[in-house]
Amino acid sequence: MTVPPKTAPSAAPRALSKNHPLVVHREALLGCRRCPDVYPPVVSGRAVSTEIFFIGQAPGVHEGSIGQPFAWTAGKTLFRWLATIGVSEEAFRAHVYMTAVIRCFPGKAKNGGGDRVPSREEIETCGAWMHDEVQIIRPKLVMAIGRLAIERVAQRKIGTLDSVVGPLHQGVFFGQPIDWIALPHPSGLSSWHKMELGKRLLSESLATFAAHPSFARTFGTLT
Repeated sequence: MTVPPKTAPSAAPRALSKNHPLVVHREALLGCRRCPDVYPPVVSGRAVSTEIFFIGQAPGVHEGSIGQPFAWTAGKTLFRWLATIGVSEEAFRAHVYMTAVIRCFPGKAKNGGGDRVPSREEIETCGAWMHDEVQIIRPKLVMAIGRLAIERVAQRKIGTLDSVVGPLHQGVFFGQPIDWIALPHPSGLSSWHKMELGKRLLSESLATFAAHPSFARTFGTLT
């Protein structure tokens, strides 16, 4: 992929009042302790007015203490990907609502192979918060990062990543008509995005994102 110049966001994000529904929602979310088998605190992106909704899988062990999603190794990879289409980490965090399938660290898998996969009950419990976020934000574009998030948006099992990564999809998410784009998870444990097919489809997904009208409205036009 040809690296374009960095984008300048079309305008600084407008600060939301403390009584804005999304600010009120986020404050309540941060106090959630509904799931007994996860490790608080809740990790959430900033409360921003946006049309782009970003869904990761779950926070890692470090994100809770840092206080923001994708703040460790996988985040470095993710923001390196976004830099190839001209979006800096700060611009992305300031202009995109960053969420996840669950918002607390689920703990390590018993077999030692990475983090534990959240239970269906945990996904549905945290999904109630996501439902409310979608009703407040009414996103036009959803970015789903990793299999768990992709299947949450697609509302089905997806088989292989190459069946969904690359093109633009349409769907309905919590009652909201959306476009959505799938990206592989940038975890160091995953080799898919390091293989030739994965690299090509990742590049296609990023190009699809950069070509979407929501991208231009959010980050400005590449020059």
